[in-house]
Amino acid sequence: MKKSLIALAILSTAAHAEEGMWMPQQLPQVAKQLKAAGLKLDPATLTKLTEFPMGAIVSLGGCSASFVSPQGLVATNHHCVYDSVAHNSTAANDLLTNGFLARTLAEEVPAKPGSRVFVTKEVLNVSDRIITPEVAKLAGKARSDAIEKNQKALQSACEKDEGHRCTVSSFYGGLEFYQIKQLEIRDVRLVHAPPSGVGKFGGDTDNWMWPRHTGDYGFYRAYVSKDGKAADYSKDNVPYLPKHHLKLAREGVKEGDFVMALGYPGRTNRHRLPSEVAFTFDWNYPNYVKATGDNLAIIERETKDDRDTALKYAAQVANNNNYYKNRQGMLDSYAGSDFLARKTREHEELKAWVNGDAKRQREFAAAITRVEQLIAKRDADVKRDFELNYSQPRLLNAARLMLRLANESQKPDAERKAGYQTRDLPRLKASIAALARSYDEKVDKALVMHHLQKYAAQPQAEHNANWDAAVGVAAGMPAAELKAAMDRLYAGSKLGDAAAREAWLDRKPEDFKASGDSFIKAAVAMYDIALKEEAEEEELAGNLQQAYSSYMKAKMAHMKSKGQAVYPDANGTLRVTFGNITGRPWGADGTAWTAFTTVKGVAAKATGTGEFNAPKAQLDAIKAKDFGHYVDPKLKSVPVNYLATLDITGGNSGSAALNAKGEFIGLAFDGTLDSIISDWDYNKANTRSIQVDLRYMLWNMRHVDKADNLLREMGAE
Repeated sequence: MKKSLIALAILSTAAHAEEGMWMPQQLPQVAKQLKAAGLKLDPATLTKLTEFPMGAIVSLGGCSASFVSPQGLVATNHHCVYDSVAHNSTAANDLLTNGFLARTLAEEVPAKPGSRVFVTKEVLNVSDRIITPEVAKLAGKARSDAIEKNQKALQSACEKDEGHRCTVSSFYGGLEFYQIKQLEIRDVRLVHAPPSGVGKFGGDTDNWMWPRHTGDYGFYRAYVSKDGKAADYSKDNVPYLPKHHLKLAREGVKEGDFVMALGYPGRTNRHRLPSEVAFTFDWNYPNYVKATGDNLAIIERETKDDRDTALKYAAQVANNNNYYKNRQGMLDSYAGSDFLARKTREHEELKAWVNGDAKRQREFAAAITRVEQLIAKRDADVKRDFELNYSQPRLLNAARLMLRLANESQKPDAERKAGYQTRDLPRLKASIAALARSYDEKVDKALVMHHLQKYAAQPQAEHNANWDAAVGVAAGMPAAELKAAMDRLYAGSKLGDAAAREAWLDRKPEDFKASGDSFIKAAVAMYDIALKEEAEEEELAGNLQQAYSSYMKAKMAHMKSKGQAVYPDANGTLRVTFGNITGRPWGADGTAWTAFTTVKGVAAKATGTGEFNAPKAQLDAIKAKDFGHYVDPKLKSVPVNYLATLDITGGNSGSAALNAKGEFIGLAFDGTLDSIISDWDYNKANTRSIQVDLRYMLWNMRHVDKADNLLREMGAE
């Protein structure tokens, strides 16, 4: 790989060991910090994606995971398999409450439609093949289109290796691009999830809190065809045999030990401009928290006393609760802080540095001004469309997706819009199929009506006339008329039926135009103008990419001039973060935080109902001190969770926590509420990640769930 700007940005005066979500290829350049933290492996081994231990690390497309047996057994968080447990649950067979264990391969059940296991095979710097000299001369939509064309061409060539998924991801605001090649395993099956009284113990009350006592673990298995190829679900498929899997640590961890997490963090925002910080914390997050809180209350009201419908929305509720508390925690940390003031000072210092040199001024000054203007335009658009985006009936969204697919399918594959190519069909079909166990008309209509009334109250100038005409609403329309319009829209469609809905996936554009289905008719009515609106968005995106990449180039050069490290913001690609297991001398509650919690805390918190409904078998084992060899000699109990100075964020859920020798010691699953603002503003003193201890996983599997078959498979005997 050629030396990149990212590599050049790593200096000898690197960030604190705890800070940074490092790309694997960067690790040799922070080898001193890794060794100082306690790593016993050669850091260079972590750059080899198809060797140990990186070859065992996988993505679930939103969560992280790892192979923990030669038979394709995948360990991740309970909340990462939650959708699949809910999908297989019914009121008569409530797997969420009772847990699930397949004692044989034959008892394993298909995960939620669209579930995937992605095994990274290769990462290549393709910056000069995306931003070619010709592309560099373009602006606006022409630039967006050219970048997309180059991305699709690279992805298409890469995916000629059947069964692989290739993506081209941008780094530093589009300054660099990397192609990631992954084996896409499409037959994923649920193997084991503990009862919610273990896997979700503490629920939303304890979410993002410490002390924590949550057994946030679960297991999938990856299946392939008999010849070892990625394949759709079939009873004839066999477990995938990974070249590498993680070995379980034989010794328990203790405070001060080295720990690293390997996974796929979603997104951080540490290189954002002050205006982006202000917009996010002063407007976007407060409005998100309000809207999400309203949605949660509506779902609770509409599903009360209806367990089957509640199960359909269980995953959405869990996800919304998680982000609700996350965003509110960030707002609490932001309030009264000097974060915006510091960001503003740093930005003014950058501009002064740029303007202090004629060459730098010529290269960067105009781009910095331009990026500030474009961000202001983007943020204004977000404000305008906020309530409209929450007012979308899910079946209307499904109709629009299927109509776009029908139109794009008439073009040669290379000319289709990204997201609607042949490579995307399984994902699109899975999203439609998943509605069968995640949609209810009564609940959906209640959610839509709540936000639609707010949207209708906006001035006419802030309305989307195309959408209004298609669904029959208008600015200032009374609630009764809005309800009548929605009643007509829902009643005039058959898309609520799964078979009728999925049949539209194979229809032609003319079939949509001829349809009398109300949601289909609305989608058709909006289509042409929506394409023009999309083109305007792409014009803005192209200009923003051009300006933002120049801004980031200036920022990296400025930071380098001060001897500061520059690691890329997280963007869903494979990263390594490292630190040590340690508590905090103070906590958000005013008390010192110890590094570990134990099962004693489970018994102390257990109430027998609600969020703290620990299984009786578990409480009996705790009372009897039936700990086996999983007891910690110092703690005199079984450890449950531990704190570490790992720099993680959403997407890291399910990341394998490894010790200094690269052995599996648990799973990262959360952070603490007062430190989650580190997504934007890293705080070395506060930041702590929360991991479920391997010993608790194994103890619970042996003494409570009796998952002896899995213990043998993982070599835990």
